[in-house]
Amino acid sequence: MQIGFVGLGRMGGNMARRILRDSDHEVVAYNRDPGPVAAVVEQGAVGAESLEDLVARLEAPRHVWVMVPSGEPTQSTIAALEGLLEPGDLVIDGGNSRYTDSRANGQRLAAADLEFIDAGVSGGVWGLEVGYCMMVGGSADAVSRLTPVLDVLAPPDGWGHMGPHGAGHYVKMVHNGVEYAMLQAYAEGFELMHASDYELDPEQIAHLWNQGSVVRSWLCELAERAFAAEGPELERIAGYVEDSGEGRWTVLDAIEHSVPAPIITLSLMARFASRQTESYGAKVIAALRNQFGGHAVKGR
Repeated sequence: MQIGFVGLGRMGGNMARRILRDSDHEVVAYNRDPGPVAAVVEQGAVGAESLEDLVARLEAPRHVWVMVPSGEPTQSTIAALEGLLEPGDLVIDGGNSRYTDSRANGQRLAAADLEFIDAGVSGGVWGLEVGYCMMVGGSADAVSRLTPVLDVLAPPDGWGHMGPHGAGHYVKMVHNGVEYAMLQAYAEGFELMHASDYELDPEQIAHLWNQGSVVRSWLCELAERAFAAEGPELERIAGYVEDSGEGRWTVLDAIEHSVPAPIITLSLMARFASRQTESYGAKVIAALRNQFGGHAVKGR
């Protein structure tokens, strides 16, 4: 089977490598920066110099997997492919697109007799070795066509068909919201132990917790690795935490459906707080306490 890959970053590049390493499928690869293309060509891929070149090198019916940043880069890439592909061809969006965008893309491409799959992909940089968990949305026929590639990318039982267009990215969105909350819980626990009167070793504790405790997890294993690599104070790492959008979308969807999701919501707010060198809101509170109670304020 042939599969075209557009975007060879940390995820897309390793996914292409896993297919080349673990199967006989042919990978045709394109990246805006040609450097990553040359790297996967050395491992057996066919390189393409443009989207047009990639499409020309694929036999119909084509399968093109898009792994570029969500938002405008993904939308513009899918739009460009729509103008290049032929009826019956299949586009897969494996990025972290908003499920409403994927639902609209599926409907639009269907009107042009093109198939579309939204594939929420989890696994990070470790997916090359252990496989990727994939949450897939699209028609049953499209998913059946892609199954040989999904089976290579995923570990056993590592992918599932969630439903029609958008369902895959919807489940991935909620997955990432849950991830926000889990990360925040670990962070608060280790911070509390760091502030305690005891001289505790966070690396030792993370390792211990993975030996049969109810909070054992892959994230806890990664915490052990992080403390081993960076030291207990994490001195080289700034406490600035970005978000890629899925947490916000999860919170907005919870509001839309009147579903209480306080832990996921607060974990998102904690990420916002991490980016403030000084909180304006805290300054307002200090000023008000000074006004109504004469409480001292700290000046600069």
